[in-house]
Amino acid sequence: MYPAAAPGHDGTKPPVRSEPFVVSAPIMAPTQEGMGGGVDLSSLSESGLEALVDFSRMPRHIGIVMDGNGRWAQERGLPRVDGHRAAVKSVWEIVDACGRMQLDALTLYAFSTENWKRPPSEVRALMHLLRQQLRLETPRLRRNNVTLRGIGDTSRLPMLARWELARSERRLRGNTGLVLNLALSYGGRQEILQAVKSVLADIRRGVIAEDDLTEERFRLYLETGVLPDPDLIIRTSGEQRLSNFLLWQGAYAELVFTPTMWPDFRRRDLLEAIVVFQRRDRRFGAVKPRTNLPT
Repeated sequence: MYPAAAPGHDGTKPPVRSEPFVVSAPIMAPTQEGMGGGVDLSSLSESGLEALVDFSRMPRHIGIVMDGNGRWAQERGLPRVDGHRAAVKSVWEIVDACGRMQLDALTLYAFSTENWKRPPSEVRALMHLLRQQLRLETPRLRRNNVTLRGIGDTSRLPMLARWELARSERRLRGNTGLVLNLALSYGGRQEILQAVKSVLADIRRGVIAEDDLTEERFRLYLETGVLPDPDLIIRTSGEQRLSNFLLWQGAYAELVFTPTMWPDFRRRDLLEAIVVFQRRDRRFGAVKPRTNLPT
């Protein structure tokens, strides 16, 4: 079992923190001296990357757009659904890694609102895979102190998938470690729109006054509630866009785009993204004071 990372869970979600890895050439990390030369991260082993990670400056919340399953299968002459099946190993390896690294939260973009447009046979296969994996993996998540939450318009999921998701959420509710958000039938624009409707309804009922609405209060109406905003959002398969994922929460996230297809994404790839994240200069709109100015 790995140690708990997040504070106590109250039925909604734990408390908050936020930063791109664009791969068009080998990723070069600055040397320790911060000047001249660099390290080609793609040439490093998992242990070599782990040695570069500063575990005192970890992202608290990572979001991942798990992309490339279909293309991974097609490149191998396989049906698209075989790519989704192969991706299962990546999911649980990354969940395990994030738990062991004591992150507060991991949000996986599993099925978007736009994915309903896919062929019915592929959607059925995905929903069957969801049910199967929830049933098989919930005991391990429970042992590893992981809390599971489905975010998105889960009312659109097939009845058996909804039932299995709710069952897993109930079984894992008392855990206090990593919060695993599965974004299912999820869209960032839809999430914001629904939050606005809920705010307006509360204003009409007198629950809150319009003048009392702040960014901090509004975020409580979002699916992620009191969780930290993602510090790091990773997208696999080489695409370089968010695709309607965590649009409000990701305002100051670092974006990491890797050409690795999701079925091939492993702990080593996660460590590489974290190293790149930690090399970023995060200013949140401010200007850091210059040092060593001539006098």
